Amino acid sequence: MKPKPDPASKRWQNKLFDDEGPALLDFIDRKHPLVRMADSMQWELFETHWSALHSGAGGRMASSGRQVAGLLMLKHMEALSDERLMEVWITNPYYQYFCGETHFQHRPPVDPTSMTKWRNRLGEEGMEWLLTTVVESATRSGFVERSSFAHVSADSTVMEKHIAHPTDSALLEKMRCKLVDFMREHDLSIRQSYSRKGPRLAQQIGRHAHARQFKRMRRLLRKQRTWVGRLQRELERQLESLAPVARERAEELIRLAKRLIEQGKNPQTKNKLYSLHEQAVDCISKGKARKRYEFGTKVGIVCTQKEQFVVGMRSYPGNPYDGHTLDDLLQQAETITAIPVKTVAVDLGYRGRHGTQARVIHRGRKLSKREKQRLRRRSALEAIIGHMKMDGLLERCHLKGTRGDAVHAILCGIGHNLRQMRAWWMRRLFALWIQWLEQLILPQGVAQTAIAA
Repeated sequence: MKPKPDPASKRWQNKLFDDEGPALLDFIDRKHPLVRMADSMQWELFETHWSALHSGAGGRMASSGRQVAGLLMLKHMEALSDERLMEVWITNPYYQYFCGETHFQHRPPVDPTSMTKWRNRLGEEGMEWLLTTVVESATRSGFVERSSFAHVSADSTVMEKHIAHPTDSALLEKMRCKLVDFMREHDLSIRQSYSRKGPRLAQQIGRHAHARQFKRMRRLLRKQRTWVGRLQRELERQLESLAPVARERAEELIRLAKRLIEQGKNPQTKNKLYSLHEQAVDCISKGKARKRYEFGTKVGIVCTQKEQFVVGMRSYPGNPYDGHTLDDLLQQAETITAIPVKTVAVDLGYRGRHGTQARVIHRGRKLSKREKQRLRRRSALEAIIGHMKMDGLLERCHLKGTRGDAVHAILCGIGHNLRQMRAWWMRRLFALWIQWLEQLILPQGVAQTAIAA
């Protein structure tokens, strides 16, 4: 069922004993940054753009487009989980006004699990459209100049996945537990489950690794792989006795077990498995002294050079070369801003083949004076990435699969833009307060100076 009409279109009811509760505009500050940001957004576009996602059949009335968009923005602007967002939403009238409420609400607007369903429903395309709306709002309010979209900086970082640190012994032990649990669930015969020996062997492997006794560690790893291989073959022999749905799950477990055993035998193999529930995780080395390897997905970022405003953000599974992702990243930025990129400043990781029409500026080539200034400005993007990881949710992705990576990356860029816009509105409000104080105090100071003279 389609959503009900936007409550902001209703006439204000400022009665003392109103059944809907007190009106928000009666007690909130209309100069608050969230109020100013909410008023600068074109919320009606969400209803028209997302109307095709609603089912025409019966059922419960869907949430409004403004409410869903507002919740997604607030979550990444404040770096909150879905559950924590609902707890804060019912106590903050400014959050409620930002999501389109006209009267104070005492219950959460949606269940936290609905946020996952909406993210899956909108997908990467819906999040790009949401970023486009935020960019248009920033341009309309005067925070970003349209001429800034032609000169950008680009960089890449690693968005780690929410998984445990992968080790061979831990992955093999988890695989053994999954095989045993599946076979017991479907009443399949198990000759030996290794439920007592398996955990002890995994602990002993960790002790040998800590003591740098690598020969003993590898000998026990071979034994652990043998146990997992026995269980995998035992399940393979009993596939015909399973139902079609259970057989698909069993074939998936067998495929994972074979892949895990093979990568243990041949450490030089590509496309390794680092997590059983997140199979698209890449091992990326960025040359950091504090963290040699990071397990997640590469993310490309495009920001304006003047305001450091995110105009493009995309995840790239498979750890491709940075130079091969630049053209796709700039095409996304041009689609969002509707302005072609003239110059892009990058680091040496992007040198070589680019495949883009824009002027690529990096160290090691002949540059004009203005291009050297733009290249020096590129380093500001490093701090922006740090803020997105510390103040936002870019440090770790909790969403599942490559689709979750793509959605989460764009939402992190939206959250960073909203934090910048909020700080800009706060500076404007502070400037108004200073101006008011000067008008209030300055005449008294002039009068006192005249009396003293």
